[in-house]
Amino acid sequence: MASKDFHIVAETGIHARPATLLVQAASKFTSDINLEYKGKSVNLKSIMGVMSLGVGQGADVTIAAEGADAEDAIAAIADTMTKEGLAE
Repeated sequence: MASKDFHIVAETGIHARPATLLVQAASKFTSDINLEYKGKSVNLKSIMGVMSLGVGQGADVTIAAEGADAEDAIAAIADTMTKEGLAE
């Protein structure tokens, strides 16, 4: 199991476009990957799940992965978050 905390800095939070990019990044891995926000956890491979959380600017989220490629998955998602200016 691997996890990483992120502080969302993007003005629009995790809206449709960045959510799609995160889902695409997560879908490349076999591990179970979840996005946790305000006590709720959704599958990061589900665009509807991610959008349903309504993660806004200033939010603190945790991404957790469990499986054979969990570490690689977290690293790739962290890279996507940073590259897209979503989180710190």
